[in-house]
Amino acid sequence: MDTTLVHVTIQTNGVNLHVVLAGPQDGEPILLLHGFPEFWRGWLKQVTPLAGKGYRLIIPDQRGYNLSDAPKELSAYTLDELSKDVVGLLDHFRIEQVNLVGHDWGAAVAWTVAILYPQRIKKLGILNVPHPAVMFKFLRGSPRQMLKSWYIGFFQIPGLPEWLMGSNNFAGMIAMLKGSGNPSTFSAGDLEEYRKAYQNAGGLSGMINWYRALVHQRPAMPQNIKLKMPVLVLWGKKDVALSFEMAEASMKFCENGQLIPFEQATHWVQHDEAGKVNQCLLEFLA
Repeated sequence: MDTTLVHVTIQTNGVNLHVVLAGPQDGEPILLLHGFPEFWRGWLKQVTPLAGKGYRLIIPDQRGYNLSDAPKELSAYTLDELSKDVVGLLDHFRIEQVNLVGHDWGAAVAWTVAILYPQRIKKLGILNVPHPAVMFKFLRGSPRQMLKSWYIGFFQIPGLPEWLMGSNNFAGMIAMLKGSGNPSTFSAGDLEEYRKAYQNAGGLSGMINWYRALVHQRPAMPQNIKLKMPVLVLWGKKDVALSFEMAEASMKFCENGQLIPFEQATHWVQHDEAGKVNQCLLEFLA
């Protein structure tokens, strides 16, 4: 099966998104959404196993990242706008229903798309981010989770996070990546690719603005936020930022949900346990 990567630029919802495609054009589509502070390459270990099974992969750099547009205004980074980017990609490719898989912030967008546009989602795969209702509840009521999420407050300071994490060729950002993973999570080659992506994006402001927009404007949710489509949640239990309790609590919002924990994986579960994650996704999607 041809797993060649094809790079295209697609206009959607008022921005240009760099998108990587792989797998047969007539294959069942999977849209993969990366999180902070990655870009499309965060799914590199999933490309050959998924595309090799005949799936059509659509992997965007989300707005603010790598080769995609990075609007200046904060309102461009609300979950409502980020969700519209996804729907715009589906419309561009004339996909009525997609298998949507997200990690970290990409998972937050995936949850939101599934809540706001359930008719467009066939199956939902989530990696290491809870259902939005659970996240907001724990951020308000769990001192342990509030302590873990200290960086959200830090990111609200204008300019300072960009300077601290971006100076010396993004040394602070690279240190954060390395410190939150296992020793083998990111190779030296991986980290150099991340540095290039941060330069391509013109710095870190676009990606940090996702956090700023979240504080300024919560997404408008419908009354019913329980999901009916099949949902698979994969969770690395050594996540330094997000409590496994939130993964368990998220199951209450899934009528057809399955939770699979990875005891030795960090927040970067698709890197740490790539083989097992790929197997879980293939079994779930089959």
